[in-house]
Amino acid sequence: MEYKSFQVMIWCISHLSLSLCSHSRRTGQYNVQRCKGSGKAPYQRCSSQDSLDEQAMVDYFKEVEIIQRSGDAETQEDLQLKVADEGEQEEAWLMEAGLATLFDESASDGEDSIVLLSTLTRTQAAAVERRVETLKQTLRKRNKPYSVPDVREIFKPSPASQSKDEAGSTERSASSKQEVEGLGNGAGPDAETDINLEVSFSEQALIYKEGLKVTQPQNEADDRLPDFRVSQDKTGQTRVGDLSAEDMKKVRRLVLIEMSALFDTCGIEVKAHKALKVKVRESGLFGVSLSTLLEQDQRRILGTKVPLILQHLISHIEEQGLDTEGVLRIPGAATRVKAVCHELEHKFYEGMFPWESLKQHDTASLLKLFIRELPYPLLTVEYFNAFISVLKLPTKKQQLQALNLLVLLLPEPNRDTLKALMEFFQRVTDHKDRNKMTLNNVAVVMAPNIFMCKGFRSKISEQQEFAMATGTANIVRLLVRYQNLLWTIPKFVLNQVRKHNMENQRKMNRDRVVKKLLKKMAYDRERASDKQEKNTEVRGAEGGFIRVQAPQFSMVSMAIQLTEDLKASDVLTRFLSQERSLSVKREDLCLYEMGGNIKERCLDEETYIKAVLELNPSAEWVIKSVQH
Repeated sequence: MEYKSFQVMIWCISHLSLSLCSHSRRTGQYNVQRCKGSGKAPYQRCSSQDSLDEQAMVDYFKEVEIIQRSGDAETQEDLQLKVADEGEQEEAWLMEAGLATLFDESASDGEDSIVLLSTLTRTQAAAVERRVETLKQTLRKRNKPYSVPDVREIFKPSPASQSKDEAGSTERSASSKQEVEGLGNGAGPDAETDINLEVSFSEQALIYKEGLKVTQPQNEADDRLPDFRVSQDKTGQTRVGDLSAEDMKKVRRLVLIEMSALFDTCGIEVKAHKALKVKVRESGLFGVSLSTLLEQDQRRILGTKVPLILQHLISHIEEQGLDTEGVLRIPGAATRVKAVCHELEHKFYEGMFPWESLKQHDTASLLKLFIRELPYPLLTVEYFNAFISVLKLPTKKQQLQALNLLVLLLPEPNRDTLKALMEFFQRVTDHKDRNKMTLNNVAVVMAPNIFMCKGFRSKISEQQEFAMATGTANIVRLLVRYQNLLWTIPKFVLNQVRKHNMENQRKMNRDRVVKKLLKKMAYDRERASDKQEKNTEVRGAEGGFIRVQAPQFSMVSMAIQLTEDLKASDVLTRFLSQERSLSVKREDLCLYEMGGNIKERCLDEETYIKAVLELNPSAEWVIKSVQH
């Protein structure tokens, strides 16, 4: 059947009053007819469409037509995305947030849940309370026994600490309000484009909602989006990959709560889909899950984080095709692409595929096919609706904050693959003068490939699809344009992780008391020894130096003078000046903050050591080589 996208394009350009009907779910076909007796179009442009011109949207629907003609979407009809039932969603959310003990007393994370709850802000606590209360009401409706605690008991402080906690809460609220006021009112011409990572995003949204509103830039056309920037912080930026897996697990739990709190504060309900259960290939390149691909690739190259086939496709385009006009937009020959895909499946891992004969437009089509053929969407089924709901947030800044949180929530293979794609798209737009691919052009042709996940198109109406077109294209624009901000872990989340770690350490110390009492003599000697070492370290810090260790290299430790201006880059420079025989490159070295209230954190070179020391007095400093 013919996909009548040409008529859809005409609708977009002329704004005629049209009626959409007879939608075939298998092919995505639309029969477009004029409305009789109606002066109103059935679809109204969403606000985000102002930032994308109508010619760009024509390119979007051309891409949809190409996808439909390729035939790879036809196998998706039987897959149905389902929203979790009332109550199931709250249970799944609490489990993912590490708070299963709030509805299941037998859960093993009871003590850790209490520690996590103690780190939450008022908006985050409200998000937890809302889901616990909803779950309790659902169980009551079903006449099922439940052990869900009263929400008033969840955050009830002990009598001894109540006054202290109330004072701290008041102080934090006043501090948050003051900081947002400073950023938003009278802080200079750059205030509207400063991203504050020190105050919870949901707290900022609440203050915005309460009246401290900042005039936000309107949606800009083409590539003229605001230049948002992160406020300079002496403790350094923390990016994805800088933390240990143990601390990243805590980050993910806190980010889930914060993301939900942000949407709750803005009055936006996001319903998560249930995970898809599909039969997937256990080997190969196309139609294989990211986890399976990476297992295959890591057996060949240890530490691979992005599928090798995707890396090769990107490299091939970059080596020969970044200046090719219409790269990503102009499709390759369908029969040739299908043949090349089959050839890659058989020759890629043997190193026998003739890359030199592969045409650039065919390569781009293969890259898009790879993304579409993933059995589970790159943005995941669970967070698909949340990504689409981002543009409902009232300001561009809040949209970026939500995307930042969602990127951090993605499973590691999805997040790393998405990052590689966004960096590639940025390099494509860097050559826009020659390849004619602006940020808008890239966004509109890639949006259908990223967002047309299996089972989703059959669940939306024709009217919703037009809104999806502009919305998803704008989300891709934001992901490409602000990728340097989106893969950053906000400082307020990191501070909550530090607090979580400190509370866990206090608990562990209390648990060790009984054992230590049984070995009192040994304990006393150990304590005296620890005290002596601690005093030595304190005297060292007070004396104005830190001790840096490099166990991977010949130097056991190195004393460095501590000054106000000492940065991580200065420590690495000093180390390299003393270890001149090293074969490792400067860019492969990193100074780590280890121990104390953090497991492990790779410091960016602009981090001020004294600022980190004030935040984590018990930290140790270690130089290690890193794998890029």
